[in-house]
Amino acid sequence: MDELRRTYHDDLSQAKDELVRLAAVVTESIPRATAVLLDGDLEGADYIIRGDDEIDARALDLEEHCYQILALQAPVATDLRQVVALTKMVAEVERSADLLCNICKAARRIYGHELDPKLRGIIARMGEQAQQLYDAAIESFVENDAAKAAAVDDMDSYLDGLQKQFVQAIFESHAAGRIDLQVAVQLAVVARFYERIGDHAVNIGERVRFVVTGWLPEHKGAARFKYRTDVTGEIPRIPAASLPDAADGHD
Repeated sequence: MDELRRTYHDDLSQAKDELVRLAAVVTESIPRATAVLLDGDLEGADYIIRGDDEIDARALDLEEHCYQILALQAPVATDLRQVVALTKMVAEVERSADLLCNICKAARRIYGHELDPKLRGIIARMGEQAQQLYDAAIESFVENDAAKAAAVDDMDSYLDGLQKQFVQAIFESHAAGRIDLQVAVQLAVVARFYERIGDHAVNIGERVRFVVTGWLPEHKGAARFKYRTDVTGEIPRIPAASLPDAADGHD
């Protein structure tokens, strides 16, 4: 039994280390993708896009490793939470890498178009905040710190605010004739990509809280749903606006 437990902890430790390495690649790529966008660096864009295949392959290997742990070690209680959460975190990291590729593809589409200082400044701040969110989320994972994980959600509010500022600045720049409609559309999509990267960091933080405390944000919504169905007899409907969109994958 001791040997089985030792094998389980070794396997889990290897999986955690690989997730941290994958997340580090994504975290380091955020400022690189931002520089690609601001500098019109086509070579840098190609480098990040081509590198995504390796991230996909490593994420798939790590996911399969987690499934092997579940099948061979049959963890329970907290151990089970760790493996399940780790599997979901892999998906968050892989999708974030996809979004960085999408930023680079948008950079290629607007190549040669000048952006005014206000737009450039907000892009730089969105990139910085997205990187800080990822740093904090992975730190909470490494340290198993539920409080730090919960703080990631608060940090994301600032990135959401930057996205709104950026969209407003895009409208102003287009209205003044400084950028054409095609560039305006691409930049609005880029803002969405940064916002979604922040959301994935928040999701990682929530999985850390799940491992440490067993809490998930869905618990509140599930409780409301149960109350409406069991007590009031209401059958809630899913609004169209809440359905998943295609911003996570390659465009």
